[in-house]
Amino acid sequence: MNELNEIKFFILDMDGTIYLENDILKGSLDFLAEVEATNRDYIFLTNNSSKNRADYQQKLEQMNINIAAEKIINSGEITASYLAEQGTKQGKRIYLLGTDSLREEMERFGHQIVNEEKNIREKADSVDFVVLGFDKTLTYKKLWDAHQLILSGVDYVATHPDLVCPLSEGKTQPDTGAMIELLAASTGKRPLIVGKPSGLTIDYILKRFDLEKSELAMVGDRLYTDMRMAHDAGITGILVLSGETKREDIKNLASGQKYFDYVFADVAELKNKL
Repeated sequence: MNELNEIKFFILDMDGTIYLENDILKGSLDFLAEVEATNRDYIFLTNNSSKNRADYQQKLEQMNINIAAEKIINSGEITASYLAEQGTKQGKRIYLLGTDSLREEMERFGHQIVNEEKNIREKADSVDFVVLGFDKTLTYKKLWDAHQLILSGVDYVATHPDLVCPLSEGKTQPDTGAMIELLAASTGKRPLIVGKPSGLTIDYILKRFDLEKSELAMVGDRLYTDMRMAHDAGITGILVLSGETKREDIKNLASGQKYFDYVFADVAELKNKL
């Protein structure tokens, strides 16, 4: 754990940390201004793979946050990059459970989406990976195709394990983790997870931005993704209680579940400690 004044680079979760659904959280702009004023840097990192970085850049601009698309990382990009590095074949043939934005991310890295091919369930030998993301266009056909391909031995990868996605007014919607449980129940198999809390995410960020772990802090609102990743990777974990995790959730945690090093109500409170 580093002292807060020693941290040079912040990895910032988005939904539940900087904004909630479509509304920026109070104090977020002041926090970002303080990071820049003290000659530190940051990127945004989200597990939500339903949108790509261009989508998020536009969303952030509407909240008066102007940042280069290259500094917005999501689990879809990390997954696409990871798949590109597997084996000798450059582009992979992927059966995708995901949105059009995730499809665009996969194609940006040279992958081919095979969902429209006829009788795909009978062509497992021609498919390199089944990839599951936050799929707001999920259909029974997609589930059935993925189910059969996984049972036929196709490697199964998920962008992230979040069970729900937070909405305003304390509401939630099912996320990729819930969809994983459905396929796990039908196939008996679980995917390789690339996004938070996987170490693959930290490895990608370290390489992409030429960083050292000692410089980093992860700021986020989820214990089992944001803080678990920070703990497992050996970087400073800063929990904020503006999203999924509430103060009552952490009161009775066993010591082995307290993955965070610091806890604040929100990034506005964190700003005052920098």
